[in-house]
Amino acid sequence: MATPPSRAGSFDSTVRSCCPARVYLPGGRDPATRRPGGGRGRLGSVPQAPTLRYERPLWRAGAARVVGVDEVGVAPTCGAVVAAAVIIRPNSHRIRGVRDSKTLSAAQRERLAPLIQARAAAVGIGAASVAEIDRLNIYHATHLAMRRAIARIGGHDHVLVDGNRIANFEAQVGPYTAIVDGDARCYTIACASVVAKVVRDRMMARLADRYPGYGWERNQGYATLEHRQAIRRQGLTPFHRRSFLALQRTLAGDQLGLDLFGDAAEPPGPGAIDGPSAIDVSDLVADLAEGLELEAAVPG
Repeated sequence: MATPPSRAGSFDSTVRSCCPARVYLPGGRDPATRRPGGGRGRLGSVPQAPTLRYERPLWRAGAARVVGVDEVGVAPTCGAVVAAAVIIRPNSHRIRGVRDSKTLSAAQRERLAPLIQARAAAVGIGAASVAEIDRLNIYHATHLAMRRAIARIGGHDHVLVDGNRIANFEAQVGPYTAIVDGDARCYTIACASVVAKVVRDRMMARLADRYPGYGWERNQGYATLEHRQAIRRQGLTPFHRRSFLALQRTLAGDQLGLDLFGDAAEPPGPGAIDGPSAIDVSDLVADLAEGLELEAAVPG
């Protein structure tokens, strides 16, 4: 159960005034002032280094425990969705090289994750299993993983989350700020992005040992050609997201006429997948945080 965020009456109003629960577009612009034709766009030939511009106003307002949250594993067709929550000590120096995990190599992420763990005030990992993804849908399962990650870091004053506003999120985690492209622009979120990616990649590598032939150690469960051909050849595993069937068929393209998924034409009910899919998150606890000594949340 999540630890309630710390509250101090007038403190909350101060935090809200300096960093309200709103969406910041790239560059911190308000959506109403967005230039025509704007969007994520290219960040240039050199990946952008995230800054502490979102954390500093909160620290100055007295919010010592500012949490950055990011998730990994929304688009893959198998495996749990994983989220990380990171609290950086106020006014600490940034770790050189930390940025959006998607712009880093696997070796860079593996080097940075232990440094983030060592310097952070708190790091928590949360996940939602394949069973939960199929039952709730990926949107709600992702937010469940985020809440579980936040619950692992204890009391907090404010949450910085990558992406758009989330329905009812403030009621569940307390004051928060949604930042579009947050993993590229907010240092604390970038730290969470790196940790979450390392943990999930480790999970998929472990599952690849259990289910060889799908290339999960390379494709992390994304619907690559190698992965689709393996599904055609070997069928689905208990770790495939069967509710993603329509997406899988779309990605399969020319294979639509083939019985790629056997008897999995209809998504199974919760009872059919709860057992084997629960291993997903158990593996997370037992294996995935090796060397990082991270806390991991497991469904009750």
